[in-house]
Amino acid sequence: MQQRLFTATGRNVSEVGLGTWQLGGTEWGEVSDDQAVETLAAAADAGVTFLDTADIYGTGRSESLIGRFLNGRADRDGFFIATKLGRRSDPGWPDNFQRTSIRQHTEDSLCRLQVDTIDLTQLHCVPMKYLADGEVWGALGELKRVGKIRAFGASVESMGEALECLKVDGLASLQIIFNVFRQKPIDELFTVAKAKGVSIIVRLPLASGLLSGNFNPQTKFATTDHRSFNCDGQKFNVGETFAGLQWDEGLRLVEQLRPHVPAGWSMAEWALRWCLDFPEVTTIIPGAKRPAQAKQNAAAANRPPLAKETHQQMRDFYQHQIAQHIRGPY
Repeated sequence: MQQRLFTATGRNVSEVGLGTWQLGGTEWGEVSDDQAVETLAAAADAGVTFLDTADIYGTGRSESLIGRFLNGRADRDGFFIATKLGRRSDPGWPDNFQRTSIRQHTEDSLCRLQVDTIDLTQLHCVPMKYLADGEVWGALGELKRVGKIRAFGASVESMGEALECLKVDGLASLQIIFNVFRQKPIDELFTVAKAKGVSIIVRLPLASGLLSGNFNPQTKFATTDHRSFNCDGQKFNVGETFAGLQWDEGLRLVEQLRPHVPAGWSMAEWALRWCLDFPEVTTIIPGAKRPAQAKQNAAAANRPPLAKETHQQMRDFYQHQIAQHIRGPY
């Protein structure tokens, strides 16, 4: 597995990480504890060292499963653990953004993860008004000073939010949705973030699985899967589901992309490799519910870079065929 520098920490991390939203078991369908731990182990065996979670995933279940996985491993110090806070229901908004809540939520995450210090804590898609308020950043800075966290960043929905976060001294990272269907960061974020030494974490690089190429009009999702209940943003930002594209439109666009996939590659490998070809990207965090998925995602790091011609074709395709169909803040 190739490594990339997580600049603010001075540590290298795997360029393909693992997103563990799926392991919460509440918004991607069910997954057993044993299957979740096996998936984490498969990712680790494939060279993944960057694990991303959040305190809201399964109301702490994802963090607890990572803690269980790490417990007793001789190589546990080789993993970079990133979590998020800000979306818990206790006490809920706006009280989640007070210093006392941020401190308590961090203590809870430390307990579930079974670590003394969290490598990275990120604000979890919080409203712009709080990103522009120094209170949350001051609280995170204090947690870093006392050794509860090593670095802090933010997971955001829009480029406006990302640029607001870049004003903050000490910001280590930004987590964004970035894939063939959502290319705005190329023009509005990458250069600025690189100049400031801010690492880019890419979530949903496969657009909730659309870019795996495995779906068709007959595909059905479990009622507990956000791809069933959030297709139009009924529960949270629509961009978190299929990159903000309508289901039928997304399927149509995927078919137009198939001819660009090299022979012998899966579409998922091609889509992940497209993300990795941008040097501003520090790590991508495709999710997985099964060991085989984790291994397949990690394999994209072994594929060679795509041709410059392919990248130009994808830019043209995005600008003329995709951009106008994206819904939600972006």
